[in-house]
Amino acid sequence: MTTPTKNGPTSVKDIDIDVLEDTLSFYIRSINIAVSRDLDEKLEGLDVAQGTGKITTLFLVDGNPGIRPSTIAQVIFKDRSAMGRLVDQMEGHGLLRRQIAPEDSRAQALYITDKGAQLAEHVRRLVTLQSREFFSEMTDEEHDLVLDILRRTYRRILERS
Repeated sequence: MTTPTKNGPTSVKDIDIDVLEDTLSFYIRSINIAVSRDLDEKLEGLDVAQGTGKITTLFLVDGNPGIRPSTIAQVIFKDRSAMGRLVDQMEGHGLLRRQIAPEDSRAQALYITDKGAQLAEHVRRLVTLQSREFFSEMTDEEHDLVLDILRRTYRRILERS
C-alpha cells in the first residue's frame, strides 16, 4: 500500500485498490474490459465488433450446423432474451439463418450463411493474432499455463450451469 498525498494519489500507480489487490476476480474483470476494447479496435467495421457473444456465436454456428440458440446461450452465459436479440442482430446482418429444428418443431436451429462463413474465417485469424499480441509480454510457457487454468475453470463453471 502506498501513502496517498494530501491531494490524493498523483498517478494510477499510487492508487490503493484495497482488498482487490489480492482478488482474481478484479483482475479478470479489468483485463476482460481491456482485451474487449482492444479486440473491438481490431474488428472495427465488422459485423461482430462491439458487444459480447457475437464472435463465439459466429464460430459455434459455423462449426456446429443446426445448433440451437439455447445451447449457445449456455456456452456464453447469456439469458434467453439477450440471446434472442443477438441472433436477431446477426440474422439481420446476414451472418446466420434460422430454421425449425428437424427433430423438434418447437425449437430453432441456426445455420451459417456464406457471408457468415467468410466472416468467421477472417475473424478467426484476427482473434488469434489479437490475443497473442495483447498478451505478448507472457512467455509461451506462461501463456500455456494461464490458458490451461482458465480453460479448466471455464469448463467447471459450464458443467455447473
